[in-house]
Amino acid sequence: MRIEDYKNIYFIGIGGIGMSAIARYFNSIGRNVFGYDRMTTQLTTELTEEGIGMTFQEDVSQIPAMYQSKDDTLVVYTPAIPANHPQLVYFKEQQFTIKKRAQVLGLLSDNLNGIGIAGTHGKTTVSTITAHIFKTSALGCNAFLGGISRNYQSNLLLSKDSDWMILEADEFDRSFLQLHPQLALITSMDADHLDIYGDENELEKSFQDFVYHIKKGGILVHKKGLVLDHDQLTAYTYSLIEKADFCAENIKLVEGFYQFDLVHPEGVIRELMFSYPGKINVENAIAASAVAILCGVEEEELRKALSTFKGVRRRFDYQIRNEKTVFIDDYAHHPKELWESISSVRELYPQKKITGIFQPHLYSRTRDFADDFATSLNLLDEVILLEIYPARELPIEGVTSKIILKNLRVPSKLCSKDELIELLREKDFEVLLTLGAGDIDKLVEPIRNLISERLKC
Repeated sequence: MRIEDYKNIYFIGIGGIGMSAIARYFNSIGRNVFGYDRMTTQLTTELTEEGIGMTFQEDVSQIPAMYQSKDDTLVVYTPAIPANHPQLVYFKEQQFTIKKRAQVLGLLSDNLNGIGIAGTHGKTTVSTITAHIFKTSALGCNAFLGGISRNYQSNLLLSKDSDWMILEADEFDRSFLQLHPQLALITSMDADHLDIYGDENELEKSFQDFVYHIKKGGILVHKKGLVLDHDQLTAYTYSLIEKADFCAENIKLVEGFYQFDLVHPEGVIRELMFSYPGKINVENAIAASAVAILCGVEEEELRKALSTFKGVRRRFDYQIRNEKTVFIDDYAHHPKELWESISSVRELYPQKKITGIFQPHLYSRTRDFADDFATSLNLLDEVILLEIYPARELPIEGVTSKIILKNLRVPSKLCSKDELIELLREKDFEVLLTLGAGDIDKLVEPIRNLISERLKC
């Protein structure tokens, strides 16, 4: 198919972070763009302000007439949309051209120098750091990101003068197998999405298949310790502290941020300052730097980019930071992500009480990792547990947040979203974290307002 033959692009699930980047792309090149999503969010509001049409009702009558011509309308959907969604069923019955989000990304990137960044966690931060490094260097880049860059207030970066395309390669539903990058980076292959894969072996096999999709003669970068076959590729490893092709030495905290020396195959870059907090993000910076160096970014370009990186919305995202109270919002929704996020906060604030509000994401993930979630949350001084955010799933009998709660060894409480603000009014806290991938982000502003009011008193 030729994407350029379609003047109308209809998105089912337009408010998803990956979908919205593609919607923004088509809007930027003058296509007519419209989409459905099930609720309003900050992101859907931003899309509307950019001139993208939208409906929040799923019935077919909401599809504008101009998008009902199958000859010039391309339908893009996210795999998170159920197969019986009325609009998706309609477009299939009418034999429209329908593509998954990842298929469209593959079509857009195949003729460019694609960089695919994959991993069960870390990929959004790594891809956003990588994009910032390229964007501020002589190489430039295009990028479709899985998070909103604080530097650019968008998940889409475009450059008419660059042949580089940075893509977040999503393992959910094996979507990343639609991509054929010139260079791929893999951050992690921890068990996740077992509702899709069944077991960890199948997940790892899918990552191996992704490696096989790298263009012949291309480059693979992966975290040290991951076992991957990479015949006909040049492979490099990275690590935070272990010896690897790319790793850090002399890591130290300087006024809340990390300074480190970057060891790479050609030498050492001394005293890099990374302007984004959290020790796990130093590892993410090493991964992004490895990609940049291998593609030709100069040392001084790298140094400037790392020192000016502002972060990613909902990734170790400071909402309030002063001597009295710290409030951080984080997307962590897997036990290992929780462990790394909480550990990073503990290192930054070793003498302070840390309270975490966690919203589990998916019934299946909660069921599969309940014990591991409890282990990670026990790193906190206090836990407030919300009910499970179901996302695309129906309830599973016997699976509620209580199966995490029963294994918590620190003071903990289960409450509803509606009760949370009143509960927080009764509490004193020094460091507060909101954690999760569901709709907990809608509570961030009310919590920030509550803390701000308290600080004025």
